[in-house]
Amino acid sequence: MADDGGDDSLYPIAVLIDELKNEDVALRLNSVRRLSTIALALGEERTRRELIPFLTDSNDDEDEVLLAMAEELGNFVPYVGGPAFADVLLGPLETLSTVEETVVREKAAESLAKVGTQLPEPSVIEHFIPLVRRLATGEWFTSRVSSCGLFGTAYHRCPGQMRSELRSLYGQLCRDDTPMVRRAAAHNLGRFAERVEPQCISRELIPLFQDLTVDDQDSVRLLAVDSCGPLARLLTRDESAAHVLPVVQKFAADKSWRVRYNVAQQLCQLCEALGPDLARSELVPAFVRLLRDSEAEDDFPEVRLNIISKLDQVNKVIGIELLAQSLLPAIEELAEDKHWRVRLAIIDYIPLLAGQLGSNFFQEKLGPQCLKWLSDQVYSIREAATSNLAKLAREFGPEWARDHLVPQVLGMVNNPHYLYRMTILVAIASLAPVVSNDVLCHNMLPVVVNCSKDKVPNIKFNVAKMLERLAPLVEPVVVERTIRPCLLELNSDGDSDVRFFASQALAHTTPMVAA
Repeated sequence: MADDGGDDSLYPIAVLIDELKNEDVALRLNSVRRLSTIALALGEERTRRELIPFLTDSNDDEDEVLLAMAEELGNFVPYVGGPAFADVLLGPLETLSTVEETVVREKAAESLAKVGTQLPEPSVIEHFIPLVRRLATGEWFTSRVSSCGLFGTAYHRCPGQMRSELRSLYGQLCRDDTPMVRRAAAHNLGRFAERVEPQCISRELIPLFQDLTVDDQDSVRLLAVDSCGPLARLLTRDESAAHVLPVVQKFAADKSWRVRYNVAQQLCQLCEALGPDLARSELVPAFVRLLRDSEAEDDFPEVRLNIISKLDQVNKVIGIELLAQSLLPAIEELAEDKHWRVRLAIIDYIPLLAGQLGSNFFQEKLGPQCLKWLSDQVYSIREAATSNLAKLAREFGPEWARDHLVPQVLGMVNNPHYLYRMTILVAIASLAPVVSNDVLCHNMLPVVVNCSKDKVPNIKFNVAKMLERLAPLVEPVVVERTIRPCLLELNSDGDSDVRFFASQALAHTTPMVAA
């Protein structure tokens, strides 16, 4: 194939083609990644007649090369003459979809689906569906695994008599003896269902789904969960309540934390499919259970973290009243969870919750906890807590902040541990742009100035940094009479870091006084 017929302009292409057979993996990989260049130079007919058969017969066993080839061929339809000739790509991709390496198979199956969507209907019937059939009934599990992702592409483009066969084949894959095949079937069931007629979903696919949800392999049940949301959307509300809801309720208490994690992913779709009434009465208990989830096998609270990330979406369906009644007690528990990542996730959710609960109810239920986080042992929690206070102040307004945040924050400034005192300084700086000027000048600024007399240099140079941040928020007279005298005193401190930051702050505040 490398013979260029004496045309010197094709010499570089001949080199690339030769590199496809080179022993050096890097050279083969480079050539595969430039297959489109080779194809353009050869033209559509020679690409179909010479290049594609060469790739089909290639015995390359390097996974990186095979992966690149699988990816390139998925975009190769224009280079072989368009959809009318795209079936020539199915051969090499079918071979790649049966190899042992998972990432190569997955990419090959993805490219097969991409090519399959572009085939004209006669080619689908003549070439694509037989390919799916061969893979689905292949002796090696690798081909059966790859077939599972192709049924959706084939199904909606084939005549009625073939559809029954495809549904039957998919049923065989769902009951395959090899767990990896059942996993692939479970993973793709929702996508396949989107192509199947509604009456066939409830009659044929739901029994398959129910079998997969009781599989003895955790990994199969885990992937069966992914079909809950898509199936619920495709079924009627009554059918969803009868067939999908019981499965979700059971999955929420599954022995595997990974299964419960995937349930959390599906709850929002299920709430929408079932409607607010059923969601409130039937799904909220499962939601609360997942919020309080604990799993001995897992040192990281992934289930709780995942469910927290869905709170705002679920709230839109179940409403604030039910949130207050059912979820809030669980949220209060999570606020003091032993895992700092859970506490951090709850802090991130607090501003949204605040807007839904209203100032009075929020202050009663969660206000004290928001202040308690300022003294958390984990720095990331303390840092997030300071930002959270500013968001709450913006949500509820400066008067609420004056009454419910400022006094409590200022009262914590004498904490025996300097790291916590530093957190309070940061909290003051975060609240400063949100509160009224009167509160800033008469309540908060004196506390910051007083901290300049702290014995710990880290506190003092942070005071200098905070005063620099506060200066633009107050009148020039306050800068001149309060902020700069404090900075001048810090500028003569015995610690070099304190003097550095004080000097820097003085330089930035000088123009304010001059103005």
